[in-house]
Amino acid sequence: MSLSFLTGLRVLDLSQYIPGPYAAQMLADLGAEVVKLEPPTGDPMRRFDPPDDDGLCAAYKLINAGKRVILLDLKTPIGQKQALSLLARADVLIESFRPGTLDRLGLSRDRLIELNPRLIHVALSGWGQEGPYRSRAGHDVTYMALGGGLISSGIPETPVLICPPMADHAGAQQTVSAVLAALYGRTRTGQGAYLDVSLMESVLSWQSVPLTLAARGQSTTRGGNLLTGGAAWYRLYRTADGRFAALAAIEDKFWQAFCVAVGHQEWIARHKDPMPQTELIRELDLLFSGRTLKAWQELLDPVDCCFEALLNPEEVSNHPHIAVRKQITQRGEGAQILVETLLGLRVNGDCPPTRRPLIEDDAACVLADWTSAAS
Repeated sequence: MSLSFLTGLRVLDLSQYIPGPYAAQMLADLGAEVVKLEPPTGDPMRRFDPPDDDGLCAAYKLINAGKRVILLDLKTPIGQKQALSLLARADVLIESFRPGTLDRLGLSRDRLIELNPRLIHVALSGWGQEGPYRSRAGHDVTYMALGGGLISSGIPETPVLICPPMADHAGAQQTVSAVLAALYGRTRTGQGAYLDVSLMESVLSWQSVPLTLAARGQSTTRGGNLLTGGAAWYRLYRTADGRFAALAAIEDKFWQAFCVAVGHQEWIARHKDPMPQTELIRELDLLFSGRTLKAWQELLDPVDCCFEALLNPEEVSNHPHIAVRKQITQRGEGAQILVETLLGLRVNGDCPPTRRPLIEDDAACVLADWTSAAS
């Protein structure tokens, strides 16, 4: 069952892949009714990975759970008519077309305002609705590259890809925040809103600190400062069995506790060594390489020093803290199993809401329901 904050809210999801569908799913988790419109061939995400027995890949089913899905051809008169009927009754539209596409489909901004002035319309795109890149192709890694989300992550020799795709999920979160704010505004004005959300700008909005440091001539290079690997006490370390551990002993008390636990009290005073702390990093590299990850967990898990093992997916699913918090649920079995991570929210102490599987429906059925509910 979902939460009830947005009960009665109707969301029409015309987006594909991750950002828009994930945003729509979060709104569904909060109680909204979400209907996803897809072209006759379906969202390409359906075939993103090898399909299950039902012809749909696991990623598609997971990110669209809790929705009703309709196949509708917006390039035909009947498809446009059905879409307009749904839009007339919707509260929120989320779409991820390239700028100008809705105009060509007969769903221009002016027409939508005339049809439904209370509609919250989210135009979710890679680069935004204006500017020289507005029609440029892209995916998560290119939005991250231009938006500053990759240059500081990795090791001095090379940046690294980040997974799950960060711009996609940042854009989804930005979409939900904007929709909720616009809905609140609508309660005062009675008017909808047009929300231009860019995946690149969702990442760029996090870059104030590195841009300021760069403008001041200070290091923002990989391995050069606290958050990019320059601190010995805020890094990832390889263990004797090829696993990895994370150390985040930023505060003096945590660093001191770590040094005492590993028998190197002489390191306590080196917390303030200038960055990059190359020599101290080398010594900790050597230290961590001398024991297996399990041995480090046995030694440091009881110590208040901000240490955690890097868990593989199976370990994450079975972790006792995550189990107590009921953040993961499973359905199906064997090669068809789906492991679902739930909304990270508890209301009045209740567990996070679960999701029903997606339902494939048709426009006539949804229109009948929406018309009945409105009458």
